[in-house]
Parts: sequence; C-alpha cells; structure tokens
Amino acid sequence: MRKLLCIIICVAGTISLKAQDTKEINPALLHWYWPTAWISCPDALQREYGVYHFRKTFKLGEKPDKFIVNVSADNRYRLYVNGKAVCSGPARGDIYNWYFETVDIAQYLQKGNNCIAATVWNMGTLAAVAQISNQTAFVVQGNGEKENVVNTKEGWNVLNDRSYKPCSTENAERLKEFMVVGPGDQINGSTYPWGWEQTVYNDSAWKPARILENPVAVAGYGQGGYHWLTPRNIPLMEEKMQRIPTVRRAAGIEVSNDFLSGKKQLQIPANKTVSILLDQSYNTVAYPEMIVSGGKGAKIKLTYAEALFDKNHQKGNRNEIEGKKIEGNYDIFEPDGGEKRFFRTLWFKTYRYLQLDIVTKNQPLVINDFYGMYTGYPFKEKASFTSNDKSLQDIWNVGWRTARLCAGETYFDCPYYEQLQYVADTRIQALISLYVTGDDRLMRKAILNFANSRVPEGLTMSRYPTNRLQVIPPFSLFWISMVHDYWMNRKDDRFVSQYLFNISEILKWFEDRTDKEKMMLGPQNWWCFVDWSKEYKGGYADGGLDGNSSVLTYQYIYTLRQAAEIFKYFGKEAEAGYYKTLAEQLGAGTNKLCYDKSKGLIANTPEKKRYSQHAAIMAVLSESIPKAEEKPLMQKILGDTSLIKATIYYRFYLIKALKKAGLGDLYYSQLQPWRDMLKVGLTTFAEREEPTRSDCHAWSASPNYDFLATICGIMPAKPGFSSVRIEPAIGELQQVKGIMPHPEGEISVSLQRKGSDGIIADISLPGNLTGVFVWKGKEVNLKSGSQKIEL
Repeated sequence: MRKLLCIIICVAGTISLKAQDTKEINPALLHWYWPTAWISCPDALQREYGVYHFRKTFKLGEKPDKFIVNVSADNRYRLYVNGKAVCSGPARGDIYNWYFETVDIAQYLQKGNNCIAATVWNMGTLAAVAQISNQTAFVVQGNGEKENVVNTKEGWNVLNDRSYKPCSTENAERLKEFMVVGPGDQINGSTYPWGWEQTVYNDSAWKPARILENPVAVAGYGQGGYHWLTPRNIPLMEEKMQRIPTVRRAAGIEVSNDFLSGKKQLQIPANKTVSILLDQSYNTVAYPEMIVSGGKGAKIKLTYAEALFDKNHQKGNRNEIEGKKIEGNYDIFEPDGGEKRFFRTLWFKTYRYLQLDIVTKNQPLVINDFYGMYTGYPFKEKASFTSNDKSLQDIWNVGWRTARLCAGETYFDCPYYEQLQYVADTRIQALISLYVTGDDRLMRKAILNFANSRVPEGLTMSRYPTNRLQVIPPFSLFWISMVHDYWMNRKDDRFVSQYLFNISEILKWFEDRTDKEKMMLGPQNWWCFVDWSKEYKGGYADGGLDGNSSVLTYQYIYTLRQAAEIFKYFGKEAEAGYYKTLAEQLGAGTNKLCYDKSKGLIANTPEKKRYSQHAAIMAVLSESIPKAEEKPLMQKILGDTSLIKATIYYRFYLIKALKKAGLGDLYYSQLQPWRDMLKVGLTTFAEREEPTRSDCHAWSASPNYDFLATICGIMPAKPGFSSVRIEPAIGELQQVKGIMPHPEGEISVSLQRKGSDGIIADISLPGNLTGVFVWKGKEVNLKSGSQKIEL
C-alpha cells in the first residue's frame, strides 16, 4: 500500500460521493481539444516525487443550482471546494485511457468568494507498480460557459509542498516480500501550509501554475497529448467512518478504549516515549484520520499490519499478540504545536493492527480523535446464503469482506502488498461481484484494461494497469474465459464483439507454438505460471518453457471451446468450427501422450515423471476425455496423496471440474481450507494455506460464488443469462437458501431435503426468465415467477 500522508483542515466524517453520470458531460468535451489546459508546478522536476497544492479563487453572483466540472491529474488528486473534500481520482488507467471525473460541485459553492483547490501528488520512481504516469499535471474543465471560470487556463496558483518526504521504502527488503504499493510519507507539520484549501487563505506567495498544453479527449487526435482523456467508467469510491474499537496494549502510558470512541481525548505528557497497539478486530482498508493539538516537535509513527509476527517471523493465530511485534508499512507525522490539526492519508492503508509510536518533546501532545475512513468500490451486497450449517455464514461473511477489500478503482490481488489487477485473480473476483452484487461495471473496466494491455505479440499483460511489464501466457487464456463469463452473464453484444479480434490473436499465439507432431503446446517464453503449489518452482508448469505441458495444453483447449461458442454466437461459423476442430485434435494428442492407463491418471508431460490435480482438472474442463471417465478421474485425484495438489487459488477450477464430472455434492466437504483459516483468526481469506504472505487475497473468496453457483446450483444456461439452469449440489446439507441478483430482478432458491435422495425446492425467477431445475438426473422446466418442486 502506498504510504502517503496529507494534512488538511476540513470537517471529519462520512463524505457522500455520488457516481458520475456521463450523460452530464458536455458532448463537445468528448471529441476535441479542451479549451482549458493541463497545469503543473514551475519549479518542480515533472517526473520526480512531489506533493503540490493548487488553488483558485473566484466570485459568483449567486449560489448555482448546478455547477459541473471535469477533473483529472497525474498521478492523483483530491479536490476541495471552499475547504470541503469533494472527490478523489483519477480512476487508474493508462496514458491512452486516462480517466477524468465529472462532478457537480454546486452544493459546496456560495454567493460571493469561492475557492476551488486540489492536492496533486506524483510519487515518481517510488510510485506503486499499479500506477502509470507521464508527468505531474492537473486539469479542471468547466462543463459549460458558466463553469469555465474554474478552468485551469489562468488564475491558478501552486505550491510545491516540501514538508513531505518519502519513508517506509525499505519494507520490501525488510519483510522479504514482494511489496510494490509505493512509499510512506514523512510530514513536517511546522512547514505545512495549514488552511491552504480554505477560501480566506492568502496565497500571494505562491507561484502561478505552469501552463502545459490543451488536454486531448480523443485518442490520437492532433499533436501533443500528455494523456488521452476518457470519462470515468466506474462510480466514485465509497468512504465511511470506521471506528477502531480496542487498545490491545500500551507501553509508557495507560490507555483505555475511551479515546477511540471520539468522546474523550488522549494526552501524552511532554518528554515521553509511548507505544499504543490498536486492533480494528478485522482486516480493513481505510484512510486513517487523526486530529491532534499541541505536541510541537513530537514524532508520531503510524505502522499498519494485517497480522503481528513472532520471533520466528511467523504470524500464528491472528488474534494473539503475546510475544509478537508489528512490522509493516508506516507513515510519520511531526506536529507543529497548533490546535486541532487534522490529517488523513492521501492513499488508503490496509490493516487489522495499527501501532502508534509517539515521542514528545517539551510540549504535551493531545490526540483529540483517531479513526479510519473505510474506502473501496461501492458494491452493494444483494445476494444472501443461509443453510442448516451456521458455520457457512462465517465463511460467507469473511469471503465477502475479502472480496470488498480487493476491489477499488480496479480489482486488487491483495490490498496490502501489491494492489495489482491480475487476470487470473480478476476472473474469480468478477464472478463473485456479479453473483453477490449484480454490478458489472468493474468487471467491464477490467476486461477493457486487459485488452488495452496487449503486447505486440498479441498477448495481454498478466496484470494491468502497471508500469512494469509482466506477461503470463496462461493468463491471456483466462482473459478470454473472463470475456466468456461476461457474455454468459450479461446481454451486451456490442461490448463483447469488440474483443473478437483480440481473442483470435491470443489463440493464434498459442497455435503458432504448437508441436504439430505431438499435437501439444510446444516451448513458450514468458512466465508459464500455473499455481503456487510447492512442487512448481516459481509457479511454473512442467513443460511450460521446454514444451509439452498437459496442463497448459488442456487450458488452451478449454479456452478454444469457449471461444468457439462466442464466435458461433456472433455468426462466425468458420472460426468457431476451426477452434472446435483444433481443440479436438489437441485433446487427442495430449491424451495419447500423457494419459497413464496403469495409474488411471494424467501426467504433467509425456515423460510421465510427475502427476497433478491440475492436469486432471483441465482435462475434464476442456472436455478432452470421454464423459464416462470424468468421474473416476476426479475421484482418483481427490484421494491420491502423491499428486501435486491445487492450492486455494486453483481449487476454483477443481470445483468446476467436480461439478462437470457430476461430483458437485463433494463441494461441501472441500471447504476445510477455509475452515482452517477461520481457526487461526483470519478475518479475510489468505493468499494460500499457512504460512502465507497476504492475509487478504481475492481469489480465496471463491465460496461467495460457489455457495450460489454450486451449492444452490444457479448458473446461466444461455448467453446473457437469458435462461437459468439450477442444479443444486448440497452435499450433506439438509436445508439451503440462496438469493442472487439477475439483470431482470432476483433469483431465489430454497431447498429442503426429502428423505435420503429427495428434494423440495421453492424457486422464484424474475421477469420473463425461464430455465430448468435438475436433481439426480431428473429435469423440470422452470417458468418465471414462483414455483414449488418435489422430487
């Protein structure tokens, strides 16, 4: 997580941030140069670390009913009007798709003098790997003639705020982990320009902003173009106050929980050294906000961690703190002695535990208040799941928290260490989002992001947005699977059809690397990642680099079949037929060389030296083995302890394969890894089985999809979810109820066992939705509305 701290004066509390409506944008701004200008700081190196404050004062004859502005910056900005925080942005994209926010600021304006202001920051070479950048820049464009008074063309002043300097840059090396979320920030309150965003502030000593060039709102038009602007395509992030409930320990001072309630202040005497460990009680992402008074010359270090570490650098039970210490990202603030100084971090922090290490000098320090402002994509939980096993509710709740913490302006693999949007993670996350919320906007943005990431060879990058190149060929295949998921769940032909060329180019890349004699994938470059199983060094698949990997070949076949379905739907019969024929040829070749009849298993390569669950999983999903052999193969791999096992991530595909083989009822018994995580006090699901790096990793939230898609059995039967197939797999459960959103309304499934093999199902389908209910091989047609089925 990027470690930035911004000190501001404003009213603390929940900020209501409305999603922008692109209908509000002046159409003239979408197809031409903007009449405003990008501006920057004249005395700053444009690609170096820096924090800048921009402001402009202006007069209005009356308070307007509507006053719409379009705003963007590089790297980031937070906008204020008359001292009130309005919004933050821009949503992360790339130079060719640089997003701008459209907001109505009328409610913050007044008759007479007004001030519009922004903090803009550029982390330079220290920026998070997820942050793409050109140079420090800021732009405001009024939506119409009356709003042009705030354009960044003239009258804007800027201050290079040198009270900031980076810190916490050694964490990756110290923790010996891949950590790429940017630096912390050390703030000297004595040189900070307090009140700079207020209307009455005197900025006469500031410099006029440097004019750069006109913004361009159409990719490739004309000359210049620091960034090619496009409207934000997701809502603004949610923010709400989140109190920290508990002081777990303190040294150098006695502290109760009272000061965390906001009703009682905490005073640290002069010349004291104290340490206070706080426990949110669950993992979260939030902007820490603190109000302090006095304490001139003091030093406050804020350290954030998902868990504490023992002397062997192990986490153990996350609820236990005895003999453990905090290690992790941090910020440092040095108060100036003023009254009720208010600050918040520019970028959010991820933490369950937060430690305040404070050293005071000759003046006492008062902490007037301290809390977090939870933030994230504004998903609304519309689905629900209950059963006679109450423990599944804990898995649902923790899974949903995991999914939420891994969703911001993009999906994140993890919020603490990387905040990168990886294809393989995102495919699972997007399905969770669709099933639990019905909101497809972040999924659409992710699909677009990855399409924009394609390298000259035709593959997508493995993660995007990013300022570092990384390509994982199997992830490009999963991107196609992600498009297929969207196509099955949403009627959106125009959106899907634009990716047919991209899909064909990716498939061609793999075809060009096929061993035509063996009819398996040959050698591949880049990172042939399959899973974090300990037997796979670096996650590489056997045969990935030198060729003839059954796992990767079967995944290619799986994707070819999905592509064939999409192309056939759009009337491209020739391409669809070709992909299907190629899939069958590759399947036959791989089975011939890798199927071991004596073991009843599929080897990772033709040499038959190693066997894995992964090979069997993809063989089943790709329909490469006869239907009659699917069930025996899947039963075999569940019981054979000699195989390379799927980790939590790849168990998503294990469950898909079990369902396809008619073994979906085994899903309930496959939940032990999630139960084990709850036993050690995890409040979000981890990256992998213990020991783990990340305590919050999106792919581990897959039960929130599978409780609905597998246990309740709710799946789209036709593209666009125009028909539903409900095939429950309730295992040992006796009673189940699931509700999920659908484009036409709400699907409700209530199930009750009848004897040993029977079922009573109460099902409600929205709108004109119809489908089929399947139980033990029996099928019953479903109509829209409510119905009761007994089998």
